[in-house]
Amino acid sequence: MGSDNLSQPKDKGWLYHPKFPDHWKRCSLYSMARWVNGLAFRDIQFSTAGRPIIKIAEIKGGISGQTKFTEQSFDESVRVKEGDLLFSWSGQPETSIDAFWWKGPEGWLNQHVFRVTPADGIDPTFLFFTLRYLKPHFVGIARNKQTTGLGHVTKRDLQNIESAYPDLPEQRAISEVLGTLDDKIDTSRKMNKTLEAMARAIFKAWFIDFEPVKAKVAGRKEFHGMPQELFDQLPDRLVETEWGHIPEGYELVNLDELVEVNPKRALKKGDPAPYLPMSEMPTRGHAPGSWEIREYGSGMRFVNGDTLVARITPCLENGKTAFVDFLPDGSVGWGSTEYIVLRPRPPLPDAYAYCLARSLPFRDFAIKNMTGTSGRQRVPASAIAGFKVVAPGKKLAEAFADVVGPLFAMSSANHSEMRTLAAIRDALLLKLMSGSIRVPDVLGGANGA
Repeated sequence: MGSDNLSQPKDKGWLYHPKFPDHWKRCSLYSMARWVNGLAFRDIQFSTAGRPIIKIAEIKGGISGQTKFTEQSFDESVRVKEGDLLFSWSGQPETSIDAFWWKGPEGWLNQHVFRVTPADGIDPTFLFFTLRYLKPHFVGIARNKQTTGLGHVTKRDLQNIESAYPDLPEQRAISEVLGTLDDKIDTSRKMNKTLEAMARAIFKAWFIDFEPVKAKVAGRKEFHGMPQELFDQLPDRLVETEWGHIPEGYELVNLDELVEVNPKRALKKGDPAPYLPMSEMPTRGHAPGSWEIREYGSGMRFVNGDTLVARITPCLENGKTAFVDFLPDGSVGWGSTEYIVLRPRPPLPDAYAYCLARSLPFRDFAIKNMTGTSGRQRVPASAIAGFKVVAPGKKLAEAFADVVGPLFAMSSANHSEMRTLAAIRDALLLKLMSGSIRVPDVLGGANGA
């Protein structure tokens, strides 16, 4: 499709008229790309191996234990590769309908998501930011059609949205400005993924697999990452219990002896406070996507340092878990009644509860102890309180805090910077796409497109 075919007269009859610079060429949003919807897969097409089926859950949270796979082959138009532009057109309007870059493995596209291929003369990154700019319109359209919590943006809607684009050099200049900020955010996100993996690996080694003790049993004289004085004091024998082998002298206790479960937090009804909806709970990483200020009604309350675990299906199975580090100092936040709040008792550090909540034994236990009718099952807080853990000694707890604390501090600082960069990017997006400023203004007077 040539760029000359994109431009259409201004009186085309579009229903939605976003603001764009006067010198940009007008067209329907639909004409800027090829939009291919995914397939409605059937259970008989799934298998334990093969390529993943890419749904909105995979787009937002990556491949997980809930991801379906298939060994069958389908039309090439629905084969998704890393770097493809995707548009989720069905779901909860504010949180699901959006544009995304696919950053996972090659797979097959599920229904309710378009694979978007830009037309000739349209820069892919420029089109991505155009879709991001138009998100308020998508949300409004979807809300008007919303039923049972879901809304839709159809191809007909895309045909009814007026869009615009400049010449390719200006498209690429805009893409570079906004894309550079996105790249910085992505770099910090990757670093945080590494930091969390390190913290969780240490937790698993020390508190689940007891690798330092096993190393001592095997005759080793040290364990990498553990203070030598602490290693020297470890037992050199494992004993068998009903819960498996544990270090000699260690005690199995209920979780609520080490961690407060749903601790009390003071928040008056009607007080404005940070609110974290279930839709923004992360399935990967510790930080939620966003939060907002709402008047407190009823829900679980939390403070910085708490860990939140979604207790209802399918959120629990999907791994919705967060570490709270985003609240203003001294404030109390709140969210769904379907959260369980965990807070370690001293001398255990705050990070202990988050690492535990992400561990496989904890997650398996929680899922197996869900109760209730199909589709509305949840794990009771009392069951979580009875989860068996090995009580670490004071010195081991303090050493874990010394090792993992800096990792979480660095991750929190990165997230703070990411939020700042995202705010700058979003402000520039609005101004660049509406024509309030042009690229030379952003670059301080440099020659622009």
